[in-house]
Amino acid sequence: MAASRPRVFIVDDHGLFRSGVRSELGDHVEVIGEAEDVMPAIEGIARLIPDVVLLDVHLPGGGGQLVVAELAPILPQTRFLALSASDAPQDVIAVIRAGARGYVTKTISGAELVDAITRVAAGDAVFSPRLAGFVLDAFSAQTADPVPAPSFDPELDQLTPREREVLRLIARGYTYKEIARELFISTKTVESHVSSVLRKLQLSTRHQLTRWAAERRLA
Repeated sequence: MAASRPRVFIVDDHGLFRSGVRSELGDHVEVIGEAEDVMPAIEGIARLIPDVVLLDVHLPGGGGQLVVAELAPILPQTRFLALSASDAPQDVIAVIRAGARGYVTKTISGAELVDAITRVAAGDAVFSPRLAGFVLDAFSAQTADPVPAPSFDPELDQLTPREREVLRLIARGYTYKEIARELFISTKTVESHVSSVLRKLQLSTRHQLTRWAAERRLA
């Protein structure tokens, strides 16, 4: 591994965002590949064996944790760093349990991202400050208590990962424009996701949707 310039593979389903990340990273790292979905990511990472994989947790073909779970056991020299708009505890815990070495949110600055990649490449664990606490809590609780059985919600399970992400932000009071900016998608795409969620949940208004999310503590 080149200590000064880690070899990085980027996994995110938004090409514009990947371009922005490459621009922010500049010459501090060597971007050797990228993918927009689970299977292309697994194939590309296995072939190129990067030092660090920078990946979103929500991808069209499933969660980023699938990429980590598939590759971490067979590529011990490759480190995985989640970079996501989501700060939901369940997303963070899932990807860390799969084998990722860190989790940072997309509000991170370019300089901070370079630092996070460099530290992960060197073997450190890196988290955005507000995420570190509940990661530690989750894993300390795991040693004391049996892991609870997962709860299944048939209505929630029918939503795609992106629809759940939009739903969580709506539950927090974000406007459509704020959601679009947070997830690096267009306002029209946000509206499309909301319409799909309303249809699937058989709801009529955003107010009903917010109340539905609040009852399930999605915010």
